[in-house]
Amino acid sequence: MPPRIKITTKKGDQGESSLFSGERVRKDSPRLDAIGVLDELVSVLGIARHHVKNDKTKDAILWLQRSLFTVGSELATTREKLKKLSKRVDQGWVEKIEQRMESLCLEITTPKGFVVPGGCFSGAHLDHARAIARRCERKAAGLLKEKEIDNAFVLVWLNRLSDYLYLMARREEDKPIYVQE
Repeated sequence: MPPRIKITTKKGDQGESSLFSGERVRKDSPRLDAIGVLDELVSVLGIARHHVKNDKTKDAILWLQRSLFTVGSELATTREKLKKLSKRVDQGWVEKIEQRMESLCLEITTPKGFVVPGGCFSGAHLDHARAIARRCERKAAGLLKEKEIDNAFVLVWLNRLSDYLYLMARREEDKPIYVQE
């Protein structure tokens, strides 16, 4: 029989939680807020991955989910302990997501206007993920402004992420619905 899993630490009951780097912070701290939004994004991407029709999109979503764990570890690590991270977001990360976006642009037709989310179930989930990614970017921008994080590439990558999710949603939809028809 496998060992029983224990998920309760019983250390968060007083309104504090531990960062990845070990420090204790208030649960309502901007850093934990950003990490929570990131967690929400990874989960919504899981729903999208389950429902997408295109295998390339499934693979791309899984790549994004895995990448977001690295982004999360960076958001959850204080500057003093960043050297302990095995991976950090850098220019190469930005270039990789931009390459993926360029490749995807070759596969889809440019929308004729603003698209109303909901043209298909999987596209709606990707649009939902895009909106969460934008919120995560705003939270990370606040952390950068307040010098809680110091890596501007995190912000750039999150910005590209929302654009990439938009493109994936458009690939999923057969017949997009436009604001003005």
